[in-house]
Amino acid sequence: MKKADLKKYEKLLLEKRKALLEDLDDLRKDSANTIKDSTGELSSYTYHMADMGTDAQDREKKFHLASKSGRLVYHIDEALRRIQDGTYGKCASCGEEISTARLEAVPHARLCIACKEKEEKNKARA
Repeated sequence: MKKADLKKYEKLLLEKRKALLEDLDDLRKDSANTIKDSTGELSSYTYHMADMGTDAQDREKKFHLASKSGRLVYHIDEALRRIQDGTYGKCASCGEEISTARLEAVPHARLCIACKEKEEKNKARA
Protein backbone atom coordinates (compact mmCIF):
# COMPACT_ATOMS: atom_id res chain seq x y z
CA MET A 1 0.00 0.00 0.00
CA LYS A 2 1.26 3.48 -0.89
CA LYS A 3 2.28 5.96 1.81
CA ALA A 4 -0.34 8.45 0.61
CA ASP A 5 -3.07 5.82 1.01
CA LEU A 6 -1.82 4.92 4.47
CA LYS A 7 -1.89 8.58 5.50
CA LYS A 8 -5.45 8.90 4.16
CA TYR A 9 -6.63 5.88 6.15
CA GLU A 10 -4.72 6.99 9.24
CA LYS A 11 -6.41 10.40 9.10
CA LEU A 12 -9.82 8.77 8.61
CA LEU A 13 -9.24 6.39 11.54
CA LEU A 14 -8.05 9.21 13.81
CA GLU A 15 -11.14 11.29 12.95
CA LYS A 16 -13.45 8.35 13.69
CA ARG A 17 -11.59 7.67 16.94
CA LYS A 18 -11.90 11.29 18.05
CA ALA A 19 -15.64 11.34 17.29
CA LEU A 20 -16.18 8.08 19.19
CA LEU A 21 -14.27 9.33 22.22
CA GLU A 22 -16.36 12.51 22.23
CA ASP A 23 -19.54 10.42 22.07
CA LEU A 24 -18.27 8.25 24.93
CA ASP A 25 -17.54 11.34 26.98
CA ASP A 26 -21.06 12.64 26.34
CA LEU A 27 -22.53 9.28 27.38
CA ARG A 28 -20.45 9.31 30.56
CA LYS A 29 -21.60 12.80 31.47
CA ASP A 30 -25.21 11.95 30.75
CA SER A 31 -25.23 8.50 32.38
CA ALA A 32 -25.98 9.77 35.89
CA ASN A 33 -28.93 11.87 34.75
CA THR A 34 -32.14 10.31 36.12
CA ILE A 35 -35.52 11.69 37.10
CA LYS A 36 -34.21 12.18 40.63
CA ASP A 37 -31.16 14.06 39.38
CA SER A 38 -33.01 16.25 36.91
CA THR A 39 -35.70 17.34 39.38
CA GLY A 40 -33.46 17.65 42.43
CA GLU A 41 -35.66 15.33 44.50
CA LEU A 42 -33.92 13.38 47.24
CA SER A 43 -36.33 10.49 47.30
CA SER A 44 -37.28 8.19 44.44
CA TYR A 45 -40.42 7.01 46.22
CA THR A 46 -42.55 9.83 44.86
CA TYR A 47 -42.12 8.62 41.30
CA HIS A 48 -44.09 5.99 39.53
CA MET A 49 -42.45 2.60 39.04
CA ALA A 50 -42.75 3.03 35.28
CA ASP A 51 -40.62 6.18 35.46
CA MET A 52 -37.96 4.33 37.43
CA GLY A 53 -38.13 1.50 34.89
CA THR A 54 -37.63 3.96 32.07
CA ASP A 55 -34.58 5.35 33.89
CA ALA A 56 -33.17 1.83 34.24
CA GLN A 57 -33.80 1.10 30.56
CA ASP A 58 -32.12 4.36 29.52
CA ARG A 59 -29.07 3.55 31.65
CA GLU A 60 -28.88 0.07 30.14
CA LYS A 61 -29.13 1.49 26.61
CA LYS A 62 -26.37 4.02 27.33
CA PHE A 63 -24.18 1.27 28.77
CA HIS A 64 -24.71 -0.84 25.64
CA LEU A 65 -23.83 2.10 23.37
CA ALA A 66 -20.73 2.89 25.42
CA SER A 67 -19.64 -0.74 25.34
CA LYS A 68 -20.09 -0.95 21.57
CA SER A 69 -18.26 2.34 21.04
CA GLY A 70 -15.43 1.17 23.30
CA ARG A 71 -14.99 -1.98 21.23
CA LEU A 72 -14.90 0.10 18.05
CA VAL A 73 -12.22 2.37 19.56
CA TYR A 74 -10.20 -0.78 20.31
CA HIS A 75 -10.51 -1.96 16.69
CA ILE A 76 -9.51 1.47 15.42
CA ASP A 77 -6.49 1.48 17.74
CA GLU A 78 -5.51 -1.93 16.38
CA ALA A 79 -5.82 -0.63 12.80
CA LEU A 80 -3.61 2.35 13.69
CA ARG A 81 -1.08 -0.11 15.16
CA ARG A 82 -1.17 -2.09 11.91
CA ILE A 83 -0.44 1.10 9.98
CA GLN A 84 2.61 1.66 12.19
CA ASP A 85 3.95 -1.88 11.85
CA GLY A 86 3.28 -2.10 8.10
CA THR A 87 0.58 -4.78 8.12
CA TYR A 88 -2.40 -2.50 7.44
CA GLY A 89 -4.40 -3.49 4.38
CA LYS A 90 -3.39 -7.16 4.52
CA CYS A 91 -5.84 -9.81 5.66
CA ALA A 92 -4.92 -11.21 9.07
CA SER A 93 -6.16 -14.64 8.02
CA CYS A 94 -4.98 -15.27 4.45
CA GLY A 95 -2.43 -12.48 4.01
CA GLU A 96 -4.00 -11.18 0.79
CA GLU A 97 -4.61 -7.47 0.21
CA ILE A 98 -7.91 -6.15 1.55
CA SER A 99 -9.80 -4.39 -1.24
CA THR A 100 -9.87 -0.60 -1.32
CA ALA A 101 -13.67 -0.68 -1.40
CA ARG A 102 -13.71 -2.66 1.87
CA LEU A 103 -11.20 -0.34 3.53
CA GLU A 104 -13.24 2.68 2.43
CA ALA A 105 -16.34 1.18 4.02
CA VAL A 106 -14.64 -0.32 7.09
CA PRO A 107 -11.22 1.33 7.53
CA HIS A 108 -10.48 -0.77 10.64
CA ALA A 109 -11.06 -4.06 8.77
CA ARG A 110 -8.54 -6.78 9.57
CA LEU A 111 -9.98 -9.42 7.24
CA CYS A 112 -10.73 -9.47 3.51
CA ILE A 113 -14.34 -10.03 2.52
CA ALA A 114 -13.88 -13.77 1.81
CA CYS A 115 -12.27 -14.43 5.22
CA LYS A 116 -14.85 -12.28 7.00
CA GLU A 117 -17.64 -14.27 5.37
CA LYS A 118 -16.00 -17.51 6.55
CA GLU A 119 -15.71 -16.10 10.06
CA GLU A 120 -19.38 -15.07 10.08
CA LYS A 121 -20.48 -18.51 8.82
CA ASN A 122 -18.44 -20.20 11.55
CA LYS A 123 -20.02 -17.95 14.19
CA ALA A 124 -23.50 -18.78 12.88
CA ARG A 125 -22.80 -22.52 13.17
CA ALA A 126 -21.52 -22.28 16.74
